[in-house]
Amino acid sequence: MVPFLIGIAGPSCSGKTELARKVSAWLSSAPILSLDSYYHALDHLPIPERAQSNFDHPEALDWPLIRQHVWDLADGRTVDEPVYLFDKHTRANESRRVEPRDYVIVEGLFTLHHPEVRDALGARLFVDTPDEECFRRRLVRDIAERGRTEECVRKQYETTVRPMAEAFVNPSAEHADIRIAGDQPLENALAIVQRFLKTGRSLAASA
Repeated sequence: MVPFLIGIAGPSCSGKTELARKVSAWLSSAPILSLDSYYHALDHLPIPERAQSNFDHPEALDWPLIRQHVWDLADGRTVDEPVYLFDKHTRANESRRVEPRDYVIVEGLFTLHHPEVRDALGARLFVDTPDEECFRRRLVRDIAERGRTEECVRKQYETTVRPMAEAFVNPSAEHADIRIAGDQPLENALAIVQRFLKTGRSLAASA
């Protein structure tokens, strides 16, 4: 069995993770490899300093390990995805086993950023969502799930999230086979992906 890898990229809170879950369910629970799991462990820094790191820059990720795991999955080999502890900015002692099936989904901000990772993907999708909608979703999420204040969320978004998206994430859309509007109903986005994967042709996000 040679797995078919589907890459899904897009800016923070564009809807790529929810789309990946929908596509996974449609493909009989295809495994998802999340690049969010591959942040560098910051054990060498005091905990208060760890949160000041720029997590929206590509170099915040462990690319040698990402490349190894993506290509292992492409070759049909099982990998042990790290478990990242976002509250401590380090990795847990345990890992999550990802076993390849007919389809494997690779999802994250920088899925289409690195050429050696792109080359392993059979399909490259980019979730394109207006910046103001991404910010609105991130504000709601970070306040509700991460206990942050609006001021804190806004500062991080303006300081690193938006600039890094403009510098690294959005330009990677040029490598996508298909760009999908992330501000449309999720079922509509899924239907576009389904038609694309069935036909092998790029479809307009408005189709």
